[in-house]
Amino acid sequence: MKWIKGLLLERKDLKELDFGILLSAMAILFYGTFNIYMATRVNAGGYYARLQLTWLVLSLGVVYVILLMDYRKVYKIVDVLYWVVILLLVVVLFTTKVKGAAGWFSIGTRGLQPAEFAKLTTMLMVGKQLQKVDGQINHAQNFLKVTAYAALPMILMMLQPEMGLTMVTFFIVLGIYFIVGLSMKVILTGFGFVAAAVVVVLNTNFLPAHWSDRLTSFLFNEGSELGINYQLSRSIISIGSGQMTGNLDWANFFQKSSGFYDRVPENHTDFIFSVLSENFGLIGGIALLVLYGFLLYRMLRIAKKSEDLFGRCIAVGVFSSFLFSVLQNVGMTMGMMPISGITLPLVSYGGSSVLTTFIAIGMVLNVGMKKKTTLF
Repeated sequence: MKWIKGLLLERKDLKELDFGILLSAMAILFYGTFNIYMATRVNAGGYYARLQLTWLVLSLGVVYVILLMDYRKVYKIVDVLYWVVILLLVVVLFTTKVKGAAGWFSIGTRGLQPAEFAKLTTMLMVGKQLQKVDGQINHAQNFLKVTAYAALPMILMMLQPEMGLTMVTFFIVLGIYFIVGLSMKVILTGFGFVAAAVVVVLNTNFLPAHWSDRLTSFLFNEGSELGINYQLSRSIISIGSGQMTGNLDWANFFQKSSGFYDRVPENHTDFIFSVLSENFGLIGGIALLVLYGFLLYRMLRIAKKSEDLFGRCIAVGVFSSFLFSVLQNVGMTMGMMPISGITLPLVSYGGSSVLTTFIAIGMVLNVGMKKKTTLF
């Protein structure tokens, strides 16, 4: 009976569990799964939607295991997790390239992307190093040490190259640096360094040609509807066609009629917001953003109440990841941001993405459950 008791959450922890975060995350995923089904049903029926729900079930199991633990005990094994993922990032560079990038391990008919896990382990390592120095990030020695840990996985991601998750990881670290009080001069210098790196990348063959073309097209408005801007132009038409309330014909729902989004490449992954907007219109898009806003607010509330810096870094890091990913993905579908490989959290199709997103949510929930005590 004792081992069964060990598999159950204690009543005091359940009282502190933020069910609002968990329920809103699940609502977002169900909303996304419906639109994945709409985007893929003509060619694949319910295949991708079923897979997405399968990953949800697996992810909820992982979240439960995370809730049984104490995030402060994970603190002790952060170094192991970090270096294991670093090793995976090195090994994956020698795998077969797909679309010009070597970032996936093939497991049967599925794939595992180490960079998805790297953004989490980087966040944990940065949080641990800041906890060690009591958040004194403006001391040069501390700043250089923490930044070295943050930069290593990002450099390895860029070598794949995986620019989308590199950007997400960068903004996770930036959010953490901001809340611990890093000097604005240093932050602005960092942005200047990123801008310089973009210029270098555009003038070399470092990125695959189609990725460089996407960035050039956004910055300099180059390309045509038949060329690099085809994806964007189809996306804008799809979003606009949804108007206020969307185009879903519920009376003929089971007929496999196509919408404008059928002509948007990657419509069930990177450009799922185009599908959602055509189906549910402006109201549907705003509803999604409201759900995200509620989720982000609850994360910030947990960060504010956390009794230790490590827990606060976890909550703020996950918040930063969500905020940047949502703004970037939604913005790129409307031409307001450059097209990248950043997916819409819990809405876009992707097993690794769903799993790592729920792992991140589980860590935030754990911080919220343990916020009244500290081991540091």
